[in-house]
Amino acid sequence: MPTEHLFTNNDEAAAHLATRIAALLTDAIATRGTASLALSGGRSPKPVLEALAATPLDWSKVVVTLVDERWVAPDAPDSNERLLRETLLTGPAAAAHFVPMKNDAADAYAGQPAVEAAFAAIPWPLDIVLLGMGEDGHTASLFPAAAELADGLTGTARTIAVTPPAAPHQRLSLTASAILAARHVFLQISGDAKKAVYARALEDGPVEQLPIRLALRQDATPVEVWISAQ
Repeated sequence: MPTEHLFTNNDEAAAHLATRIAALLTDAIATRGTASLALSGGRSPKPVLEALAATPLDWSKVVVTLVDERWVAPDAPDSNERLLRETLLTGPAAAAHFVPMKNDAADAYAGQPAVEAAFAAIPWPLDIVLLGMGEDGHTASLFPAAAELADGLTGTARTIAVTPPAAPHQRLSLTASAILAARHVFLQISGDAKKAVYARALEDGPVEQLPIRLALRQDATPVEVWISAQ
């Protein structure tokens, strides 16, 4: 079962989470000469990314990538790459090696093989994967009822192209096997609605119903959940 960290607000949670991530990256660099992390987009991680950007670290030895990405231009408002470039990859952290999940292919399915090849060059396993969770229980871009969900949960590839059943834009996503190969998995949630989904996900039930269970209902990979009231 996951380790929980409870906070009153998202800014407080973000500051502590950034400190925790920075410490793990520092240890990884000292131990292996390099460190790697995959980050989620959205509003909740933004203060984490901003706090990390201000952290003194040998960023030139850090590989940064994404947990998932919408198949939109890198400068589009919905792009997770844009979020990283505007928050984390600034100042000293701009020295990090960023591996994008979006290329020039016409769609996510055509672009997935090149993304998979690029990800093969990342030092594996990843040191850190920072997940988010939707109110439907999805994590990364592994959505309930998506046609690609079974492959995303059981396949051996590191990435998968996905068409969400309801959300806009095709996606590229890490698969469950890539997520759970990480040395550390973090989940960041806030608010009553997501706390209720999280509580359901801790209960017995099919992963297909609430895909976040892929991380929460296993004991092989350490999972920490950072929970804020708002």
